[in-house]
Amino acid sequence: MAERSRRTVRDLRRGNRARVLQRLYVDGPLSRQELGPATGLSSGSISNVVAELASEGLLEEAGIVDSDGGRPRTLLRIAPDSGLFVGIDIGETRVRIELFDLTLTELARTDRLLAQHGYDVERIVSHVRTGVSDVLRDAGADPRMLLGIGIGVPGIIERDAPEALGGPGAVVHGQTIGWSAVPFERMLREAVDVPPEVPFFIDNGAKTLGQAEMWFGGGRGAGAAAVALIGSGVGASVNRGNILDEDLSDAALEWGHTTVQLRGRRCRCGSIGCLEAYAGAEAMRERWQEAGGPLPPDADDETALAALLAAAYPDTAEGVPDPVAVSILDETAECLGAALADLVNLFLPERILLGGWAGLLIGPHLLPDIRRYAQEYALRHAVARTTIDLGHLGPDAVTVGAATLPLSDFLARGGTRPAPVRVQPAAEAPERPPASTMRARGRTATG
Repeated sequence: MAERSRRTVRDLRRGNRARVLQRLYVDGPLSRQELGPATGLSSGSISNVVAELASEGLLEEAGIVDSDGGRPRTLLRIAPDSGLFVGIDIGETRVRIELFDLTLTELARTDRLLAQHGYDVERIVSHVRTGVSDVLRDAGADPRMLLGIGIGVPGIIERDAPEALGGPGAVVHGQTIGWSAVPFERMLREAVDVPPEVPFFIDNGAKTLGQAEMWFGGGRGAGAAAVALIGSGVGASVNRGNILDEDLSDAALEWGHTTVQLRGRRCRCGSIGCLEAYAGAEAMRERWQEAGGPLPPDADDETALAALLAAAYPDTAEGVPDPVAVSILDETAECLGAALADLVNLFLPERILLGGWAGLLIGPHLLPDIRRYAQEYALRHAVARTTIDLGHLGPDAVTVGAATLPLSDFLARGGTRPAPVRVQPAAEAPERPPASTMRARGRTATG
């Protein structure tokens, strides 16, 4: 009975710490007097929690404000330099690694290009290993200050997979990139030189993008939002609630592999008629080349998409739009509009945001047509309640969202650090399937 009581007290204390940290992260700086009604805690509990967090260096004073006829009040905020996070985007063209402080202010970044080697998993693990080391060195940061590493990857994530599939830890099933049951977390733990207590959080890149937009971008304040990631491939997430909601939920969707054209184009997943076969940058490049678009054979997706847009929307008044380029982009807009209508009908989001490097590139040109097609394909009442806009966070959104994975866990644990994770020696690990099968600054959440 005494042990159960001790556990209950410990859990209550951690919950109180989490309430204070989360509220300061969302609405800070705040005074002790403001924290009471904001968290529902008594003044005595607030004093104890604040004293404890301040003694650990997690809180600091942020100035003094006058009160109505009373003593001036000291404002409190989360101390930016009390911890570090790494956010990593395993994208189609590069691996981007960024180092953030506790308030998600960027401290350092590095990119590793993938153009020549694609998704070779061993090479990507090497990029992560050297990239984490580089950003820590460039920022002059102590690795012992790391509170977690978040990673956004393409594909379906299986958490706590059995040892037969490379667990324990996250295993990635990325059919479109040639990853089948890749024990990614195990590989990273074995390769990346960080203290053993530093946790890894691996999730779908569309989901990390969605979480970033919900916390800091166009999804702030929305009860539900769908966020589309359009790059060389296509994905989406549906997000409900914000950091302070107990019923917070989000889910990655293989939206790019929903069917938009019966007996349509072959998708890189092997199926036919997928949205990704029309709206992904890789597919747009292929369609432009097939139509005789003036591209060198080795043009990458970014170069090709820029050329396609330039042909359809010439810069000068004398320029004549290429009708083939216009037709390709109109078909892309219709496919996206129809697929967004599915999201509207299925999930009834208040907002839909288009992100990803390709989505941000085509959005300024195609957004009016995408909205028009979505209205044509969706139920009228549902789509009338939904806005469709571009994401607010730009091309760094996936790395920011990846960093929110360990940040969210850290805040929910009341600022306590996890216990060290034992890495199973390579000799004990089960045989792994072959790899071939296998600057937003000073962000503050207000949503």
